[in-house]
Amino acid sequence: MAATRIISVIGRKNAGKTTLTVALASELARRGHRVMTIKHGHHPADADRHGSDTWRHFHEGRAERVLIASPDLRVLFERTADSYDPIGLARQYMQGADIVLTEGYKSSALPKIEVFRRAASGAPLYDPAATNAFHDTIWLQLLANLAWDRSLLLDQ
Repeated sequence: MAATRIISVIGRKNAGKTTLTVALASELARRGHRVMTIKHGHHPADADRHGSDTWRHFHEGRAERVLIASPDLRVLFERTADSYDPIGLARQYMQGADIVLTEGYKSSALPKIEVFRRAASGAPLYDPAATNAFHDTIWLQLLANLAWDRSLLLDQ
């Protein structure tokens, strides 16, 4: 089995990180790669509805892990003191991926693609010469090539 690659899409708030991550994931999947993603959050996440059975299992029952299992989807809720290490998370939850795209983790040692949109913020995080203009339709394919070539290979 080939090693899993990992790269992070970063940028300031409302720069378009999710839009680019989703577009890259779709392009890489179109090419036949097994793509998995990790979204970094700064606030506690609660993706379940208050009062639903799974919410009750997790909150009222104080279960360490709750897995919602349906014919076409699995969702895991897990309590953890994890430090949000993207490499550790990829190793634990993303087995079999050809590439893992993370959104966020700007302080990590991962290779990064910075999304910059002048309308969202005055300056990019890293490169003051960054541009927010794409003038041709091939940019996503070229960026997908760059993401693949420059991603970090995880140890197996």
